[in-house]
Amino acid sequence: MSAIQFLQWLTQAIYVLISIVVIGAAVRRATRVRVNIALFFGITTLIIAQGWVVRALGIPAGRMVSALTISLLLALPYVLVRLVNDFTTVPTWILRTAEVGLALCVASIVAFSPNMPLGVTLPLVLYFFVINAYVAVAFLRAARRTSGVTRRRMQAVAFGSGFLGLTILLAGLRAVQPAALREAFTLVQQLTSLASGISYFVGFAPPTLLRRAWQEPALRAFLGRAASLPQLPDTAAIVAELERGAVEALGAPHASIGLLDEASGKLLYTGPDGLVPFDTDALIGGRAFTTQEPVFSADAARDDPAHADLYRSTGALAILAAPITAGRKWLGVLSVFALRAPIFAEEDLRLVQLLADQGAVILESRALIDEAARVRAREEATRLKDDFLSVAAHDLKTPLTTLLASAQLMERRALRRPEAPPDLGSIRRIVGESIRLRGIVVELLDAARTEQGRLIGRREPTDLTEVAREVGARHTSGRHHVAVETPGPIVGVYDRLRIAQLLDNLVENAVKYSPAGGDVTLRLWEAEGMARLTVADHGIGIPPADLPRLFDRFHRAANVDDRNFAGMGLGLYIYRGIVEEHGGRMTVSSTLGAGSTFEIALPLRAEGDTETDGEESDERVGHEQHI
Repeated sequence: MSAIQFLQWLTQAIYVLISIVVIGAAVRRATRVRVNIALFFGITTLIIAQGWVVRALGIPAGRMVSALTISLLLALPYVLVRLVNDFTTVPTWILRTAEVGLALCVASIVAFSPNMPLGVTLPLVLYFFVINAYVAVAFLRAARRTSGVTRRRMQAVAFGSGFLGLTILLAGLRAVQPAALREAFTLVQQLTSLASGISYFVGFAPPTLLRRAWQEPALRAFLGRAASLPQLPDTAAIVAELERGAVEALGAPHASIGLLDEASGKLLYTGPDGLVPFDTDALIGGRAFTTQEPVFSADAARDDPAHADLYRSTGALAILAAPITAGRKWLGVLSVFALRAPIFAEEDLRLVQLLADQGAVILESRALIDEAARVRAREEATRLKDDFLSVAAHDLKTPLTTLLASAQLMERRALRRPEAPPDLGSIRRIVGESIRLRGIVVELLDAARTEQGRLIGRREPTDLTEVAREVGARHTSGRHHVAVETPGPIVGVYDRLRIAQLLDNLVENAVKYSPAGGDVTLRLWEAEGMARLTVADHGIGIPPADLPRLFDRFHRAANVDDRNFAGMGLGLYIYRGIVEEHGGRMTVSSTLGAGSTFEIALPLRAEGDTETDGEESDERVGHEQHI
């Protein structure tokens, strides 16, 4: 067997093998695209089989046999144009031109076969080559609009069509070559024919290993992102990423996920205007959901005429859908849309189901994370409630005990000696503890206003330097000296009462947490359109582990002893609320055992530079009087 004969036999074997695969697929599911593929390779197999029979029986190549063989061969480009039209839109004039060209070719073959003159042979060869070149270019252009496995298959089909056209062109050119060059042309022709067979085999009947190798990059990228998907901000973001992964893996233009809403019992799809509900048995995807089986529809409008307009408006003409199910829990459905039916729907359908199964794992993981977050939130709420009850009971108990004891003592004295003068010491204790109780209640009310963002009332031009000096004078004592460092007046538009409360309590904390005495420095300056101020002390400091939660409600540093430093842990929470409602920010730095520094930045002018009125509750007026 010569090299040329071996190449010819190998090429024919490949085409026959492809024919067996694609004809079997068309028999199992007779879609338009599969029928056209089976027709193309059925014709090639018929040509090959006819040649085998003629050689085996020694039948001379008569006029009828020759005309039939050449006619079948020239029908291949037209079938390829029909195949292109299955994947992308072929202009009508090209289809009509291919049909007219085929008719003229057949008429010429019948008229001049078997000994056709060169003037007839060359136009036939040119028709075959030009149509195949168009098919190759059309498949390459369609491949650029897809990705993943579909792109590689279309590229392989494009190369196969190009090599087939080149094979026939070489066959035509061989006829006009000198005898010495004809053998070389024949060898090159067999090589291009083999290349076309291999390309078609790769495109139309790729082995499983090759198909998996093509799918691996997209799947690897998808699975690489899968671990992080449950951590995305919300389920909508997860759904968007799953849809993008399906598009990349299948090379489809669009994918959509419908999630089951247990409250309404409907599938919710994300549309341009938000979530769109559909009954669980509606659309092609609904069928996959209710049957819990993957579904392929080559023509969605035909298979679901009730929603034909919707499919046409969204370009969802061919659909692959697979249910998203975790164990016995039905979560939703994944649908992948295309303008044309995929070449290899069965393999693509398995891939869609694989992606849907992975999506189920991701969505269930997110559901578990959300449930854990809800449990943590409930536990945190319970902890805060317990902390509040404990702290409030402790802080309210002491002044109430003093009030009750003083009142009972005054009652007994009054009963024993009605004529005795008032017990001034007990009265003062009652007044003092009443003021302390009022302060606790005001603090609780302020914490509630902070939560609601309603701390700030009337804003007016306020000199921060003036307020700071008043606060410093009020807290300066023999053990603590409050130094106010400022370049001069710093005027901004603020709620003066709240700013005074802020500075008063920050300085009071600095004094309280400096039991050994020492200086407290209140420094003010302007920078970048902001009023800056710091309150620094040399007290007990704050442990580093407590700094991230220092401004949380009811949080107190680990080195604070409730017996020595009374408080509910609401102060800093309220102070930060005052600063943030003014549009500023508040930070803290501290060294354990060496003191703390609170830094505040406030805008000098309120937004719009106008005074705003707000409610001033009785409790707040009481707080003003207390200051």
